[in-house]
Amino acid sequence: MPEMIAQMLSRYENIPDFGKKNQIKEIVQEIVLCGLSRAGFFNHAAFYGGSALRIFHGLDRFSEDLDFSLLMPDEDFDLNQFIPAVQKEVNTYGLHFHVEERKKGSDSDIRSAFLKGNTREHILLFYADEKLAKMIHKEDTIRIKFEVDTNPPAYAGYESRYQLLPIPYAIRLYDLPSLFAGKIHAVLFRARRNRIKGRDLYDYIYYLSLNVPVNIAHLESRLHQTGSLDETETLDLEKLKDLLCKRFSEIDYDQAKEDVLPFVIRPEKIELWNADFFRTVTRALRSKS
Repeated sequence: MPEMIAQMLSRYENIPDFGKKNQIKEIVQEIVLCGLSRAGFFNHAAFYGGSALRIFHGLDRFSEDLDFSLLMPDEDFDLNQFIPAVQKEVNTYGLHFHVEERKKGSDSDIRSAFLKGNTREHILLFYADEKLAKMIHKEDTIRIKFEVDTNPPAYAGYESRYQLLPIPYAIRLYDLPSLFAGKIHAVLFRARRNRIKGRDLYDYIYYLSLNVPVNIAHLESRLHQTGSLDETETLDLEKLKDLLCKRFSEIDYDQAKEDVLPFVIRPEKIELWNADFFRTVTRALRSKS
């Protein structure tokens, strides 16, 4: 195993077997970020979403995908120009992942790519755990999606960060109030009817626990862009709280808990989830001044 991989693994403690696939996925995510940075990707884009919260702000759950947003709209943006750099970076560390762009319709604002690698092979590479490897289907894959929004909503704030592993690199990401705005948009409108990603609810509570204010202007721009709020309407904090409380009354919390369980180490943290819990904690929500 490469020394840098061993060093990155050493940051984890007491991860059960069911979390080891997610561990590998996270390390590969960070290698992808390093490759994108070295290729100049963050001159054009910023990192956001659950993985940004996990990697840079200590979110205590695993995350699946890498989400990016261009700094300025560009319908001609070509993600394919950065794929060779990502492929080279993962190969440098002896990882057998294949990177390919996913083709979407010409009217889509999202550019996507996937990394795929065999789970059993990488369990053996990372942990030399033959017993665990034998329990995994030989065709099972570790799959990481990364997406770029080429028509970003307005008024996002950004920050620059440095990472030291696998080698030092620089990254641009949304600031916390703007990350929170994106998460609230997901809580409100990503799900259908009473079904929701429990991961979104988990992250919502995490932002509140950090006392992060929401970037209302950015959230309003997201709502206008997706048609969730009429262009003539404005958003303020009280209206937002009303929207959230209505949403929390519709959710199937058993389904939400089931969704998030594979990504958390301490399931007791979701025991209190119900409509009253979420409506009550939402009173503490505040906006960025």
